[in-house]
Amino acid sequence: MLKVEQVKLKTMRWLIPAALLIVGGCARPDRAPQAAPAAPSSIARLQIIAFNDFHGHIGADDQTLSLPGAAEDAPRVKAGGAVHFAQAVNRLRADNPNSAVVSAGDMISASPLMSGLFLDEPTVRVMNSVGIDFNAVGNHEFDRGPDELKRMQAGGCEKFTNAEPCQVMPEFPGASFGFLTANVRQKDGSTLFPPFGIKTFQIGGKSVKIGFVGMTLEGTPQIVAPLAVANLRFSAEAEAANAALPAMRAAGADVFAILLHEGGYMTGTGDQSDCAAMTGALPAILAKLDPAFDLVITGHTHKDYVCNFRTADPARPLLVTSAGLYGMMLTRITLDYDVEARRLVSKQAENVVVDQRPADDAAQPEIASLVTRYRAAAKDRQERVVGRLTAEVNAINDPSGQSTLGNLIADAQFEATRAADKGGAQFAFMNRGGLRAPIVPTAEGEVRFGDIYSAQPFSNRLMVKQLTGAQIRAALEGQFMRENPMLLSVSSGFSYSYDASRPAGQRVLEMRLNGVPLRDDSLYRVAMNNFIAQGGDGFTAFADGPVLADGVVDVQALEAYVSGDIVRQPPALDRVRNLTPH
Repeated sequence: MLKVEQVKLKTMRWLIPAALLIVGGCARPDRAPQAAPAAPSSIARLQIIAFNDFHGHIGADDQTLSLPGAAEDAPRVKAGGAVHFAQAVNRLRADNPNSAVVSAGDMISASPLMSGLFLDEPTVRVMNSVGIDFNAVGNHEFDRGPDELKRMQAGGCEKFTNAEPCQVMPEFPGASFGFLTANVRQKDGSTLFPPFGIKTFQIGGKSVKIGFVGMTLEGTPQIVAPLAVANLRFSAEAEAANAALPAMRAAGADVFAILLHEGGYMTGTGDQSDCAAMTGALPAILAKLDPAFDLVITGHTHKDYVCNFRTADPARPLLVTSAGLYGMMLTRITLDYDVEARRLVSKQAENVVVDQRPADDAAQPEIASLVTRYRAAAKDRQERVVGRLTAEVNAINDPSGQSTLGNLIADAQFEATRAADKGGAQFAFMNRGGLRAPIVPTAEGEVRFGDIYSAQPFSNRLMVKQLTGAQIRAALEGQFMRENPMLLSVSSGFSYSYDASRPAGQRVLEMRLNGVPLRDDSLYRVAMNNFIAQGGDGFTAFADGPVLADGVVDVQALEAYVSGDIVRQPPALDRVRNLTPH
């Protein structure tokens, strides 16, 4: 077991000469950070450059970040984009050539049109140029199924989805970095991809090896389309990580790291460098890890943090990090390893903002060329005007859990399936997790295809299912079984109320269709995307209903709804009533 004698958590806030913003606590903004003291001759200083939840954001021309700890009215900083991301990685590498670059999942899928339209081949090409070592597969990497995910690793142009592969460039090389899935097993018991990878550094004639075990969250089957993972088994995260240790030791690993696509939330109170201030699924996983692990690089929650788990569990002084989302931050982790004593003596981390600099294109010509090529390929579809809206629609929930974007999409899906030959739907449901970005019309009210694609980038198919009133009630009741309920959006004509303070199974009240109460024993035709129709997001009550129609793609339905002579208005938020006492 490796003994860690010192853990340093850097917390700074200033713009440093390399144009990277280091985020955190209380340093003076007018002083550049002091260089780390020189390490003794027997100490190897290693660096891990980590990120998570990139989601294909290679363009990011209008992407901005609110700096942690900044005042609410402080200006946002432009951040991210493939060229700037690559240059930021290169600057950190220049500080320490003994570097590994790793991702904690969701590198691809749920992506903007420039990458998603081309099955995220652009993002994989970009990351090949950046020089990634390992990516722990996240839940969204499974959105298009395991065969397409294997193509992302191995390359080729075989078609496994509705979209055409290799549309822009005739050959796809696949990822030059390794995908890791320690807790994802196939029918034969083998892991889908290797459970871990080893990065080896040569220091003074001796090797130092960092072992990275990678995995996604155990609950992945509940948050991706069930058919996409039907033949895969997802095991408990800590169990899989611990099981990988003997093989990592046998491979010669000196430092043990985890790339975990699961995360936490800092409460905002207490010491933010102390993991005791963290909530969510992550702390319970950390508490079960073998004490041999040194650090855990996380993702999934889209939050940025650096904290020490020592206070919560002195036997597990884990350094825990996350770099937010969309490539707007990188985590720089510094490890001091005593080569003679064969032990880790210190570890520290800081989150660094990927600031955008005009000169970066010249510094990254290959990546700049890739981005330009795919932007041009997507331009006509991106900018094509598809309709008009009188105002922005977004996924911001009102006190009842409704949003204008959710209601608009539910209305579009109802309209696309209400005709008898399309399934004869009587109303529609839309899941909250499928709402990815607001739709913001131009000053003239125009809505472009790129806007609606960003709002729902999964290209799910719409299904009409036959459900009893009892099944519909059970699905709505299931919303409140989550720790953080995300209510379904409903189309016009359907309404219900709820009281979350009532006992489980008695919270949904007054379900009505066009003003008429739903009967538990009556049959209804309900439109929804194939994700929740198959039981995704925990809506298992929908899975058993027979399919009456299947085929319309969700983004096509939305395009049809906002097109034509009608200028759509943000829908009213009058379909769900929250009767919970406050």
